[in-house]
Amino acid sequence: MNRDVDWRGLNYEIDLLDIQQLNTGLREGRFDVAKASFHAALSLSEHLVVLPSGSALGYGVGPLLLSCHQNQRPTHVEQVTLCPGQDTTASLLFRLFYPDTTQVKQVLFSDIMPQLAHGEADFGVCIHEGRFTWQKAGLHLVEDLGTRWEAETGCPLPLGGILASRQLGDSVIARVQATISDSLRMARTSPQITLKTMRKYAQEMDDQVLMNHVDLYVNDWTEDLGEVGQRALVELNCRARAVGISPTDSPDLSVWCSTQSL
Repeated sequence: MNRDVDWRGLNYEIDLLDIQQLNTGLREGRFDVAKASFHAALSLSEHLVVLPSGSALGYGVGPLLLSCHQNQRPTHVEQVTLCPGQDTTASLLFRLFYPDTTQVKQVLFSDIMPQLAHGEADFGVCIHEGRFTWQKAGLHLVEDLGTRWEAETGCPLPLGGILASRQLGDSVIARVQATISDSLRMARTSPQITLKTMRKYAQEMDDQVLMNHVDLYVNDWTEDLGEVGQRALVELNCRARAVGISPTDSPDLSVWCSTQSL
């Protein structure tokens, strides 16, 4: 966005959107490259490839299932659970761990905690900065869905990554990947450089919350998924297929790799 790294002859038109808007845009073919939920990526694997850099994957990074009342759990269909978009990995986890327990209502992620605090639903699946602020809203933790994923699979939780259209071809994808890799390396080395941009667009404006968010979601797997990251994607695909959430005839998610020099 700020051209602090070499764009390698490419021009980017950058849109900053809600994660479900990004998922939908990729599904409709409106983006060549976009951050997206790995849930959405499962059904788009024939047309898109996961870039090795830019993913949100790790331990202790999962969405939280919150309730408006203490000691309440999803048990019957009269209850309502708010989720941040039907293609988000957060929604996928709720469906994996709490199938057919409540009515699910999809809303903008930033509306979940306010609606839950006002009693407009029984539960909400919280993502992003809300992981650090839910107690201030007077809400109650039902379960950390990421912790449950880790316990059941032994894998870090793959939330989302950067996907590129296979139609771009290896040469262009290589330049996109190199640019993202350089940008991440710069941001991790000098995090203060990115703080001004984060303040401009983040829902939560407290600098400490913003940096906590970065420390949690940006790690070595963000720079390169590697074998552990790829194994986590395989596990996500298998579990989604087993319960009929992911198409059984679609190709597995593949992580792009190339030995081309740039």
